[in-house]
Amino acid sequence: MPPAAHLRRLPPRAARRATTADESAGDEQKRSFLRMVSHELRTPLNSILGFSEILASELYGPLGAPQYKEYAEIIRGSGQKLLKLVNQVLEIARLQGDAPPFEPQAEPLEAAIDEVLAGVAEEVAARGVAVEVAGRDHLPAVSADPRGLRSALFQIVHNAVVFSPEGGTVRISAQALGSTVEIVVRDEGEGLDPADLPRLMAPFEQGENALTRSAEGAGLGLSIADLTCRAMGGRLKIASKPGRGVTAGIRLPAA
Repeated sequence: MPPAAHLRRLPPRAARRATTADESAGDEQKRSFLRMVSHELRTPLNSILGFSEILASELYGPLGAPQYKEYAEIIRGSGQKLLKLVNQVLEIARLQGDAPPFEPQAEPLEAAIDEVLAGVAEEVAARGVAVEVAGRDHLPAVSADPRGLRSALFQIVHNAVVFSPEGGTVRISAQALGSTVEIVVRDEGEGLDPADLPRLMAPFEQGENALTRSAEGAGLGLSIADLTCRAMGGRLKIASKPGRGVTAGIRLPAA
């Protein structure tokens, strides 16, 4: 008998309980599948990264022709990009599914921003970008999941650094607005057509988007930040005009 027909024969309350049980079982299957895929993808990628690093550093002696070292470095770089993409896709799948909810707590922004800036230090140095944090010692606290807060902040700060012109400045600020706190990240990049902005929030948009046209990557960072903010009871707002850079604002409950 089809499941729907079976449910129609049950009393309304029993049918609701049966539906809830089926949904819970389905959610657990999704989580189990994500854990399995995560392990099966990351394990070989970690091997590729580890062995290519050994070869590139010539840990056990010269490789011979210089091209071998160059190729090992290319393999390692490609592996890192693929691992980043795998992590992003799995994170979006986790956020779009009924994953365990985030656990909000009082989080000082100073520590979160410092950790995020440490994570993008390599890109900041490579592009010669300056990062300014307004009122660094007097930033408000937010009510957010620690991991979720850092993930959302990392995505928008990383995008701001990557799409800033060399030698440009990324400005970070935060202010309390009633019962919420708004964290704003501005860059000095080329900016975007406002018509492109809705597409930036849509994961797995087909074809080129406003981000992938000018830099490597799948352009999933803002989708992750948006989904993460929603899961924490906040929101992400993006504003931009051609030639005016991009302004990303995260609104979260105040602590």
